[in-house]
Amino acid sequence: MLQLGEKIVIVADAFEQNLPIGEYGYLIAYDRNPDNAFDYVIRVPQINRNFFVPAGDVQPEELLIQHEVEMTTREALIDYALATYNEKLFHQIMNGELEQEEEEESAPEVLSQAEFIKQVNLRAWI
Repeated sequence: MLQLGEKIVIVADAFEQNLPIGEYGYLIAYDRNPDNAFDYVIRVPQINRNFFVPAGDVQPEELLIQHEVEMTTREALIDYALATYNEKLFHQIMNGELEQEEEEESAPEVLSQAEFIKQVNLRAWI
């Protein structure tokens, strides 16, 4: 749930209220009415209006900035791979294998049943 006063960006217009998509606003209230489809009341200073919006229509500015940073980094890596003719890096980036390699390195080793029993017995003896 978003905090009051948090800076948000309008990303959709589910109820076609002519929301200024892409503009920023501030969360000024929660709509607590259970019979209402709206979750928040936001203030858009650019057009000097308040809007009732569902939660899916707005996102925190920090989340959008983080996503943009990830996309820019990915594009820079692609440009670097193309400029240096690094085919392996290019394929890893395009297939998303860079993230998988990092996860595989942190995974614990799988022990066979005999090795597991040996480890348990050594620890139990101590």
